[in-house]
Amino acid sequence: MHGHHTIDGERSALGASTFAARAASTGAELPGRFHDATPGEVAAAAAAAQRAARVLRRTPWPDLARFLRAIADELDARGEDIVARADLESGLGAPRLTGELGRTTDQLRLFADEGDGGGWLGLRVDASRGADLRRVALPIGPVAVFGASNFPLAFSVAGGDTAAAWAAGCPVVVKAHPAHPGTSELVADAIVDVLARSPLPAATFQMLHGADHAVGGALVQAPEVRAVAFTGSFAGGTALDRLARARPRPIPVFAEMGSSNPIVVLPGALAARGDQVAAQVAGSITLGAGQFCTKPGVIVGLAGAAFDAFVSEVARALEGVAPATMLTDGIRTAYRAGVAELAATAAVDVVWLGDGDERPVGPSLLRTTAAAVIERPSLLDEVFGPAALVVACADAAEALALAEALPGSLTATLHLEDADLDLAADLSEVLVERVGRLIVNGVPTGVIVSPAQHHGGPYPATLDARATSVGTAAVERFLRPVAFQDVPEALLPAPLRGTADSDR
Repeated sequence: MHGHHTIDGERSALGASTFAARAASTGAELPGRFHDATPGEVAAAAAAAQRAARVLRRTPWPDLARFLRAIADELDARGEDIVARADLESGLGAPRLTGELGRTTDQLRLFADEGDGGGWLGLRVDASRGADLRRVALPIGPVAVFGASNFPLAFSVAGGDTAAAWAAGCPVVVKAHPAHPGTSELVADAIVDVLARSPLPAATFQMLHGADHAVGGALVQAPEVRAVAFTGSFAGGTALDRLARARPRPIPVFAEMGSSNPIVVLPGALAARGDQVAAQVAGSITLGAGQFCTKPGVIVGLAGAAFDAFVSEVARALEGVAPATMLTDGIRTAYRAGVAELAATAAVDVVWLGDGDERPVGPSLLRTTAAAVIERPSLLDEVFGPAALVVACADAAEALALAEALPGSLTATLHLEDADLDLAADLSEVLVERVGRLIVNGVPTGVIVSPAQHHGGPYPATLDARATSVGTAAVERFLRPVAFQDVPEALLPAPLRGTADSDR
């Protein structure tokens, strides 16, 4: 572990302030000291990215596609070392991380394959109205990507945000997450080695370390940066957005900030397969110690004996789940504080509390009523970790009122049978106004990387409900349309050369 930043193809470590990674399972310090980037290093990276942006804008798509595929191949080749370090830093386990590495490399290849057709360029040509007009989407410019704590590979240095920005033709400056700096370094070194063999400029990729929030703040405020991609907490995302809006030239922040992801279990589904749904829901709550942004945090049903039995089955399933390691000490502390606050609320009852005082945490299940939630919507605030709040509705009308009170979320799930379709239709009309993905008879965890995927949602789940951070549509965040009117062929960007009105 050299602990240096990657700036324009070179290593840099000018700052005196350093930090270490810690083992998630024990808290012990891991090998390597990592430098906080200085303001000068942030400025140098941003300036190099701007120079690279002008080269990348003229780079033929096949060169970008080859680069994406080469990164995927290099990460696969170095997978054993990357997974081993990621397991130490995150405690997520080698099997989960091996799968996550596969997702990381698969999405790089997916962007390379999807972009071969040029479909996201939005090419439009019209010479029928007295002028030769040609419209195309061009790269927005340098993109700052903030690595996520809960996905040290798939939402980090070479994750979906970075892959989408590269596919758009944008250089990337990654702010590595301080919870897994060693993993970030191993991935960054692989990318740098690929770039050394590529015709692309060295500053196509750069990475800065920093445990100090000032590093990320300086990156967002660097005048050369044109967009920010962030996955993390509501506080972190909104803080970056305030900085971006306060710039002399404001820029977009595409922040995915988590959500409650309600699951509604309707009476027909309870009667037909309540036990099966309970097991599914419990598994989704505790998957990865509940540290998925799509973890179901709210379980809704119509009050009655069938729903009571279902809740008891969920609790029994949670009782059998062993305590798990959380990503960082701060996340563990926040989880326990969030559960304690809910448990201390007068309108909330504890159904199951599997947590103790040990370092690993256990799952929690609490219960309240729709009336209490409607009166106090903050009960639906996300608790990041293996906890869920059961909400019992007196009747269908109250279920609809609760749906109206739900905050913006990444997902909502309906468990239903044919007998539930009328109520499900009414609920879905409300839910689609509040979520980015509606699921039927499944669970929200396990986001499929697909051209048809949308991983986003209305505020406060994200800052822009139109944007996705998963799937090939993610590239649209880093493109902007430009029209060219009566511009000579020699001055047109590469995608427009040779086009004519018949190409519309």
